[in-house]
Amino acid sequence: MAQLRIALAQTNPTVGDLAANAERLVAWTRDAAERGAHLVVFTEMFLTGYPVEDLVLRTSFVDASIRTLEEVARRLDREGLGDLPVVVGYVDRAGLAPRVGQPKGAPLDAAALLHKGEVVTRTAKHHLPNYGVFDEYRYFVRGDRLPIFRLHGVDVAIAVCEDLWQEGGPVSVVGQAGAGLLVVPNASPYEKEKDDVRLELCARRAREAGCALAYVNQVGGQDELVFDGDSIVVDGSGELVARAGQFREELLVVDLDLPVADAEPGTFPYDALDGTTITVERRVLSQEPVAPYPAAPAPVAERLDLPAEVYSALVLAVRDYVAKNGFQSVILGLSGGIDSALTAAIASDAIGPSRVHVVLMPSRYSSDHSLADAEDLVARQGINSRIAPIAEIVTAFEKEIELSGLAAENLQARVRGMILMGLSNEHGHLVLTTGNKSELATGYSTLYGDSAGGFAPIKDVPKTMVWELSRWRNAHTCEGFLMAVEQPIPENSITKEPSAELRPDQRDTDSLPPYEVLDRLLDDYVEKDMGSQELIAAGHDPALVTRVIRLVDLAEYKRRQYPPGPKITPKNFGRDRRLPITNRWRETTG
Repeated sequence: MAQLRIALAQTNPTVGDLAANAERLVAWTRDAAERGAHLVVFTEMFLTGYPVEDLVLRTSFVDASIRTLEEVARRLDREGLGDLPVVVGYVDRAGLAPRVGQPKGAPLDAAALLHKGEVVTRTAKHHLPNYGVFDEYRYFVRGDRLPIFRLHGVDVAIAVCEDLWQEGGPVSVVGQAGAGLLVVPNASPYEKEKDDVRLELCARRAREAGCALAYVNQVGGQDELVFDGDSIVVDGSGELVARAGQFREELLVVDLDLPVADAEPGTFPYDALDGTTITVERRVLSQEPVAPYPAAPAPVAERLDLPAEVYSALVLAVRDYVAKNGFQSVILGLSGGIDSALTAAIASDAIGPSRVHVVLMPSRYSSDHSLADAEDLVARQGINSRIAPIAEIVTAFEKEIELSGLAAENLQARVRGMILMGLSNEHGHLVLTTGNKSELATGYSTLYGDSAGGFAPIKDVPKTMVWELSRWRNAHTCEGFLMAVEQPIPENSITKEPSAELRPDQRDTDSLPPYEVLDRLLDDYVEKDMGSQELIAAGHDPALVTRVIRLVDLAEYKRRQYPPGPKITPKNFGRDRRLPITNRWRETTG
């Protein structure tokens, strides 16, 4: 057996900032070298950030990616780091003639091995995901190679992200080729309770390949996606060796005992289990194993429970959206209700209370306790606040145009949205909307009112989970939260009956079923795509099925105009769920 110390760089790149990402690569490689690593592995498309979407259709962007890769290889060598091999993801280009149906320029979701100032070998993702949030057939062409490089006597193979998640392809060839270690750069987005799926997947693939497997995953927020890290190393039997933390950057350094290779270098075709042919390219970087050394204990980070996991994802999403888009502060309307209270807490934990601004906008229908609850939250969290009563503004509108019923209610929400957007324009704040997934699903939000804003932190959080997260946050804090406050949310905001307070004695249950009933139905209809008959068979009330389906279907045009927000469920409103607005299909219960 031979020893290798590998360093998995669980990092947070910024999409499009190739220069800053390259700087980070050099810094993290230096850290790995100082910790005695023999190999550093960065994440999928680290140099460009992920996902880059239509940027890959620009020749200039792909050229910059390739150029940055070659420049950073030379820089590592100049700075005395060239002897430490680095695996890193980037965007490359296939040498293919243009053809119909192929992405412009034939981009590749690629990974390269850098060593001694050179790009030693390149590979690309074989399986291109085209489901959920992924649309990679639009952007990339398939790779067809599996590089295996010998490092200190151990054969190390490289595969990219989805090649681990799908049967067949390069991973199925690893076992045939006899590699001792498979390293897999990933950009695998977060959704709740995904970590157990990942561990089981890595264990299964390691057993199939008959070798140890190192899975390194991106961390950070990128528009609607959150990447949670959770990098994993398993041995050839699938047993967990090491694991990085969730929602934080980390250099995971692990010592492994691996078999000494004896295969001859060269290029050989192999038949993959998916029916394709994969070309294995073997190279030798160093033949002799390193001298035996005492192995350091492998770290295994503790898993977060579900509320901690989801809340941490939302905090990271807000922090990165603010930072990566250059905002210095955020602003939101604070009603005294639970949704705005949770949103304020998330924002304070993400960027610090001093950078959070709230506006209390009581109307003629606002209850005394709502204003009191909002003021209580401001005092608890130490955020910036101001009061802007809207009654006289609404009255001024009503003098010029006669509105009644729902139109009059929505006017109040639109006045509030106008105030927030005005303050955003004046002071440069990012407006956070406070709507939850249950409201968005049923259209229980005012277009150009409470939907006005730039980012929607709880857009993918069902109402019942809003309460769960609020109770959890009142009982916990976590490393990395910037608000060192216990119980930041007033208890009354959690326990009182929810109301929009747009008319006298209004309650959410005037328009919607109880949220515990509604959320179960929405989960089956939205997340699981059940039709009406399946919903009834699952035990939902037929009349309620008809009513809720109609509400959800008719609100599609509203959701299209809602700001982006972090995905935390298996199917969010946005990249996951794409339904036509103009659509006469209706589910029937008969």
